[in-house]
Amino acid sequence: MTDAAVAVIGMSGRFPGACDLAAFWANLRDGVCSITDFSEKELRDAGVGEEELRDPAYVPSKGYLVGADRFEAELFGFNPAEAVALDPQHRQLLQTAWNALEDAGHDPRRPPRRTGVYVGGGLSEHMIAAHADPGLAARYGAMHLRVLTDREFLAGWISYRLGLDGPSLTVQTACSTSLTAVHLAAQALLLGECDTALAGGVSIDSVRRRGYLYRPGGVFSPDGRCRPFDEKAAGTVPGNGVGLVVLRRLEDAAADGDPIRAVIRGSAITNDGSAKVGFTAPSVDRQAAAIVEAWAAAGLDPAQAHYLETHGTATELGDRIEIAAASTAFAEADRCLIGSVKSNLGHLDTAAGVAGLIKTVLMLENRTLVPSANVTRPHPDLRLQASPFDLVTAASPWTSSRGIRRAGITSVGIGGTNVHVVVEEWAGSRPAIRTRAFSGVSYGAFSLSALVSVPALANTGHLQDAVIGLLSATLGLTRAEDLDRTYLAAGGDSLTAVFLVGRMRDDFDLDVPVTLFLEKLTLREIAERIVRPEENLLASLLDELED
Repeated sequence: MTDAAVAVIGMSGRFPGACDLAAFWANLRDGVCSITDFSEKELRDAGVGEEELRDPAYVPSKGYLVGADRFEAELFGFNPAEAVALDPQHRQLLQTAWNALEDAGHDPRRPPRRTGVYVGGGLSEHMIAAHADPGLAARYGAMHLRVLTDREFLAGWISYRLGLDGPSLTVQTACSTSLTAVHLAAQALLLGECDTALAGGVSIDSVRRRGYLYRPGGVFSPDGRCRPFDEKAAGTVPGNGVGLVVLRRLEDAAADGDPIRAVIRGSAITNDGSAKVGFTAPSVDRQAAAIVEAWAAAGLDPAQAHYLETHGTATELGDRIEIAAASTAFAEADRCLIGSVKSNLGHLDTAAGVAGLIKTVLMLENRTLVPSANVTRPHPDLRLQASPFDLVTAASPWTSSRGIRRAGITSVGIGGTNVHVVVEEWAGSRPAIRTRAFSGVSYGAFSLSALVSVPALANTGHLQDAVIGLLSATLGLTRAEDLDRTYLAAGGDSLTAVFLVGRMRDDFDLDVPVTLFLEKLTLREIAERIVRPEENLLASLLDELED
């Protein structure tokens, strides 16, 4: 049955402890918990205050994404100043989109026509700090700053920089965002709205090392570990990551010989409405409905499921309701194994669902079931022995005695949006594909504790220092030797030059011709000419007389 099926032909992701999917799979297979426990020195260096560090409730742990601030700006057409302002979520999503297209067998410089983008992201400290600092709005312009930092433009930047001309939607359903994006992308393909789709999400709340405050009755764990459905389950741990999949209609992918990794047979989405105890609480009935509807869309019985990748936050209410909902939907299943990638990574918020999908596809490809980290024995209150489910506590071969290997992935969002996706293995072989290894430059991130400001004449008392400071800040220069480069060599362009002319006039009451930035002068010489225009004019006249 291919007319209503969607092929996963490419994937890419960066997760805690894993710079690529090969490392991610190795960690999953080996049951590695990639949540980082920070030292006091690391936290102090990252700006965590002594009062917070000394709080007995402070937990110094996070699913930390190394290198989240790094970016190959030139590859995507951003100058250094824009790269500094560009939210780390945008940076990582762009690079992940590049790799995902490569993994799908496409050159990102020549992407397939009618490619849609369906992505979402979370709130970030960078974005909030950018809008809290009036100096940044003055430097970049309020609208330009917004499009570089707001998650509203995540999809648009991917479509623009990679030349993708299909639908481009930024999706927002809280914790279920990225799996909702996959569902919407699959539906768009089946409706013919696009021929290829990129779908997934990103969550980078901060590039800095930091923990969290534990509060009894809250969602976070007291010990920095997430143990879904385990007897020691006590809450989740925040984490950061990014993941994308490339999708095509199965019949097209098979006909064109695409490198198929797995098949999405069906998906569904529901909302809890008002049938729950509170806005943030989950619902048994509507979670179960999403599962049942997804398997119905696939033309399959939920009893055919071998594995369920759960939302699995390890909270008391969340685990209890999820098991109740899944038990209702999978009531006729013989035995179904369950797990949650949050035990390995922490809760990736808007990227959580796609992380679970990628994990499941990797298990199907490798025909191996992987354990939930730190999970050993089910919580007695869940009564799993009376349900269709067993926990995966050790890696084992995924046998096929029950036919084609199939699995479901569930993602649940605060606000009530429930998503379920049905996937199955692909029998064909897939060639090994090399993708670009991104490293890039660290462009940092804006911080609420240290709002960025441009050096001003009133503060420095030295006009030339202030002009050099403005040039450096605008172009994102950090080294003294950068001032010995020309404006264009340092990443400047005509639009930025017009912006600088306006800032010179507004900040320093200086009239600077825009053509000055196009001359073959170093930035240091440009600053000197701006500050001492009369001396430079006289020198030029004397040079002409001598000639």
